[in-house]
Amino acid sequence: MSVLICGSLAFDTITTFPGRFAQQILPDQVHILNVSFLVPSMRKEFGGCAGNIAYSLQQLGGDPLIMATLGKDGVLYRNHLENLGISLQHVRTVDDDYTAQAIIITDQDNNQITAFHPGAMGQAHIQHIETDPRVQLAIVAPDGRDAMIQHAEQLQAAGIPFVFDPGQGLPMFNGEELQRFVSQASWVAVNDYEGKMLAERTGQSLAELSRGHLRGLIETLGAEGCNVYVQGEVTHVPGVKAEAVVDPTGCGDAFRGGLLFGLSQGWDLVKSVALANRIGAIKIAVAGPQNYTLDRATLGV
Repeated sequence: MSVLICGSLAFDTITTFPGRFAQQILPDQVHILNVSFLVPSMRKEFGGCAGNIAYSLQQLGGDPLIMATLGKDGVLYRNHLENLGISLQHVRTVDDDYTAQAIIITDQDNNQITAFHPGAMGQAHIQHIETDPRVQLAIVAPDGRDAMIQHAEQLQAAGIPFVFDPGQGLPMFNGEELQRFVSQASWVAVNDYEGKMLAERTGQSLAELSRGHLRGLIETLGAEGCNVYVQGEVTHVPGVKAEAVVDPTGCGDAFRGGLLFGLSQGWDLVKSVALANRIGAIKIAVAGPQNYTLDRATLGV
């Protein structure tokens, strides 16, 4: 089974601030905020949620198909994906724009401030999903606004079950639009902050949203694990202690790769989430979103 991953491909510039953001930002002065962070370390990585999710899924033995756009500077990323053995069938190059870019600052408490330039991602809606017998599962992850709306509609029309993962794209949508996504999806995945925003904008709790047609709603809680909502009932799946906490960038995407692998194998949601928690713990111990290695034998997959 192939898994279609609709989302962004981006270059990440990752920096580290050896202090705490909270000590640099004066709460009573945020109306004239003007701060500068000295970041002694910097590295550039392949990123974007679609690339990160595909990296995780492919290492587990899955068959990811990325649907995304690269810019005129995207040759290095295409070569990277080819070297990983990930199909470029649905990766388009936009010649009049740059590949999406994320500039990330992480403080010593693993809080992050990110500046994101969408670039070619803004034209991701030029990609159209057709019925493909190989594709029986998909995810709509953060991408261009129009692309997320259209790809969700196209997946529903094609009868392909999918995970709705709004991520940092959630603020682009109002309550009615988010309700529409939920009605189209088979599963929803959010972190705890996104979960609060989703509940606020739709006027429904996560438990209420999970009732009806949804097969499940996952709320990730970082090191604390996840809450899994199925038909209004919640099951807590404990977190997995990481060997080290090095870099949280891409942990949520690594988690989603594990989730998709479990779902593609026909596992129940709790078992899939338990594997995903393990993948997230492995990723956070390694710098960069696509530099960790998964041992399938150790993971039992």
